[in-house]
Amino acid sequence: MNEFIASDLFRLSGKVSGREFIKQYLKSSGFRYLVAFRKAQGGGLLGRLLWLFRSRRNDIGIGAQIGYGLYIGHDGPVVINGTVTIGNNCNLSQFTTIGSNHDHAAKIGDNVYIGPNVCIVEDVVIGSNATIGAGSVVTKDIPENATAAGNYAKVLNCRNPGRYIKNPWPVKVKE
Repeated sequence: MNEFIASDLFRLSGKVSGREFIKQYLKSSGFRYLVAFRKAQGGGLLGRLLWLFRSRRNDIGIGAQIGYGLYIGHDGPVVINGTVTIGNNCNLSQFTTIGSNHDHAAKIGDNVYIGPNVCIVEDVVIGSNATIGAGSVVTKDIPENATAAGNYAKVLNCRNPGRYIKNPWPVKVKE
């Protein structure tokens, strides 16, 4: 099991083992999708086959750069443009859309929680430890440690950063 898949499994269940992998693979369509995505990005025949037969409930562009420990809440559905960059230990809730009509979609930092029914439009930057409230439309940059909500999203406060991130994967810092 590669480290990306292990990190996604840990975010989902808090454990990493062969038994837990099988249990979550059979139980969670969001996890099955992430396994297909991670394997397809790695290439090889297995990756191509898993990608070919993946669930169509979620749609993540194969070019998306996604860090360790992605969690898709309630198995999605989510739609993510292939030019997105998502950091480590991020939560995407159901009905999240991250898109662009141009060549550059959002850059999302580490430990970011994105609530249900959120639309992130174009090349905005969402800082690390941010929380985006349900139903928000993000069209402007959100700073680190901020909680933002609304249509159009506005920063509400900068207290309790990253409080909704459970089972974070310990990311090794490259020296």
